[in-house]
Amino acid sequence: MQYILIADDNHDITDVLSNYTKKEGYEPIVAFDGEEAYRLFENYNPVAVLLDVMMPKEDGYEVCRKIRSKSNVPVILITARGEDFERIMGLDIGADDYIVKPFSPSEVMARVRAVLRRMTRTEKDLKSGNTIAVSNMIINLDEYTLHIDGKKVALTKKEIETMWTLAKNPNKVFTRDNLLDSLWGFDYFGDSRTVDSHIKRLRAKLDKIEHGKWDIKTIWGVGYKFEIEE
Repeated sequence: MQYILIADDNHDITDVLSNYTKKEGYEPIVAFDGEEAYRLFENYNPVAVLLDVMMPKEDGYEVCRKIRSKSNVPVILITARGEDFERIMGLDIGADDYIVKPFSPSEVMARVRAVLRRMTRTEKDLKSGNTIAVSNMIINLDEYTLHIDGKKVALTKKEIETMWTLAKNPNKVFTRDNLLDSLWGFDYFGDSRTVDSHIKRLRAKLDKIEHGKWDIKTIWGVGYKFEIEE
C-alpha cells in the first residue's frame, strides 16, 4: 500500500483531499498538527506529503525541514497566504511545490502526479549513473550531496537536482521552460521566475567556494547552461 500524508488542522480540507487521494489509488493518512504529521511520516513512509503551513504545535515549514533532513519524498506546502517571500521560503527549505488556498482538489492531485513523475525520472537517472565529477566538484544523487574541493555545500533537494541536470549536460543551453519541465514536471503550475529564483540562490551558495573551472552561465533571453572552461 502506498500512502500520502495529508496534514492540515481543517477537517473539511483533510476529508476532501482524503477522498481524492483514494480515487488516485493511494491510502491517505491524516494529521491535524505538526507533531502528529512528523510522527505519521516516520511511521508510514508516505510517497508524498501535503503539508499545511499554519498548523498547531509545529508549523509546516518546521515539519518540512525535519522531513527533508532525512528524506527526499515529495512535499507540497499548502497555505492560505500567497506572498512571494513565503513561497520562496518554502522552496528554499526543500518543498517541491506550493499551493495557495482556496484550491481545486483536482489541481492538488495533478501536482502530486507531477512530482511523483519527476521522482521516477530522477530514479531512472540514478540507474544510469549516480555520480558526476567535474573539476573540483562531485555530485552524488544517491546521497543528494554536492562537494567542492571536498567540502559539502548545503543545498536543497531541488538545488541538487538543478545542478545535476545542468552539469550532466555541460555547455547545453536549457530554457526556463526546459528546466521547469525537467525539474518540476510537465503539469507544474508555476512560471519561469521560479527557475530564476532557484538559480540565483544556487549560485549564491556555490560562489562561497572557489570553483574556477566551471560556472552556471546566463544566456540572456534564453535560459542557463553549465559551462566548463577549456
